[in-house]
Amino acid sequence: MARAGELVADTLALVGEHVQPGITTGELDRIAEEYIRDHGGVPTSKGYRGFPAATCISPNAMVVHGIPGEHRVEEGDLISVDVGITLDGLIADSAATFAVGEIGAEARRLLEVCQEARDAGISQARPGNHVGDISHAVQTVVEGAGFSVVRSLVGHGVGRSYHEDPQVPNFGGPGRGALLQPGMTLAIEPMITAGGPEVYLHEDEWSISTQDGSLAAHFEHTVAILEDGPRVLTLAKTPAKAGLVP
Repeated sequence: MARAGELVADTLALVGEHVQPGITTGELDRIAEEYIRDHGGVPTSKGYRGFPAATCISPNAMVVHGIPGEHRVEEGDLISVDVGITLDGLIADSAATFAVGEIGAEARRLLEVCQEARDAGISQARPGNHVGDISHAVQTVVEGAGFSVVRSLVGHGVGRSYHEDPQVPNFGGPGRGALLQPGMTLAIEPMITAGGPEVYLHEDEWSISTQDGSLAAHFEHTVAILEDGPRVLTLAKTPAKAGLVP
């Protein structure tokens, strides 16, 4: 899984370098798929429950599961990219939201808070804690900053299957939910909005956007729970180069 995670991180970094005004999300998806396959991986999303692309790419108010296509990236956009890769039968999953050129102060703060929330959740991924400790840490950071957690979408276990138990909500009380034990591997992924938490499903039956049209952000890591704490399996070697907020 760590090897799959390295390939996921490298793929996200590569896509981030190409998230520039004028490129289409379909072109970004092609770049990602070629890189994944050239390095011995399989894009887990492609064909998963009928999903037609190698990556999910979701601009601006779209939270997750955007189908890459003709959407052309523009200056000031927020572009969320979600990548899952299967390597030697094991899966790693990660996501990041990229800023395209200059963005507003509120949009930048949204990205910063989403990453902070993800990292707060990861810090609770320790043996003896519960899923609710991760959930509560994420919610505290997000709502403390005045943003909203999307409650109808959750993180999840990941490993031999793309989505495994337990579910990992981004809200909840500490000490609740499944007990965390060494060897568990979780996708911890805050999905947050600058407005309200309500979302809707597009007619393509995949893409999910904010109900009020507010900007969304999505950051995700695959995390292994070890005896001495969490190990992030999808860390980028050079996150600033990938276009992420430092």
